[in-house]
Amino acid sequence: MSRLRSPWMLLLPSIVLMAALFGWPLVQGVLEAFRGDDGLTLANWERLFDDPYIFTALRNTVLLIVIVVPIQLALAVGMALLMQARPRFAGGHFYLWCLPLAISELAAGLVWLSIFDNRGYLNSLLVGLGVSDDGVHWLGYQNAGTMLLAVVVAEVWRATSLVFVIVVAGVQMIPRDYDEAAQVFGANFWQRLRHVTLPLLGPSLQVALILRTILALQAFAVAQALTGRDFPLLVGETYEWYANLQNPAVASAVSLIVLAISLATAAFYLRAVRQPEQTR
Repeated sequence: MSRLRSPWMLLLPSIVLMAALFGWPLVQGVLEAFRGDDGLTLANWERLFDDPYIFTALRNTVLLIVIVVPIQLALAVGMALLMQARPRFAGGHFYLWCLPLAISELAAGLVWLSIFDNRGYLNSLLVGLGVSDDGVHWLGYQNAGTMLLAVVVAEVWRATSLVFVIVVAGVQMIPRDYDEAAQVFGANFWQRLRHVTLPLLGPSLQVALILRTILALQAFAVAQALTGRDFPLLVGETYEWYANLQNPAVASAVSLIVLAISLATAAFYLRAVRQPEQTR
């Protein structure tokens, strides 16, 4: 009996900590989303879906994930393969690419605001080159496409380094024997990438995709600094309902939508990106 209890005794502190930090707030958030003056109710959800911003925020968040995550994954894999080739000053490349990790979201948003602003560096360059007479209103509320472009560029610059660190660690774990054996049998670079490198990178890609998608769902400060509420996102709506509209119940409902999308995408990645032995 003591042998059966000992693993649980060792796990008990972690279980208690996880329940205190995640379990209890989750229960409180669910109850808050369905709680009303007369008990459980759907009034908070009705009020949320009557808000004209919520579906726009959902669309913008999904668009951001669909565009940003594949771009960052492709860039990270390319950068990791370049590091594996050991170019000159490889250490300098690594630290240069990881530099955005040291910059906060808000600071990154302000940096890119100075670029995309009506009188920012980009418009100054376009006017100086004669491409445009008075620049482009990149962040104007009537230009949803250019606002999305600005947020995508800022997010790609800011967070690709996080995916890169995960992927480069996975690439270094792949034995060179596999790649060398594929070369002996005449496989070209793209064949080795498709049939050797990417399958063996499955666990790292799972972690990178899940983590980056969850963080993309939480994107707020960059879009807030660039566009305010002209380009709403789900987490921004959570902040709006909680801080400005003073309605924690509806804010909890928005957070549950974010949680549901996070769980759905994580389950999809775990099924779609598998280790080679899992696909047999």
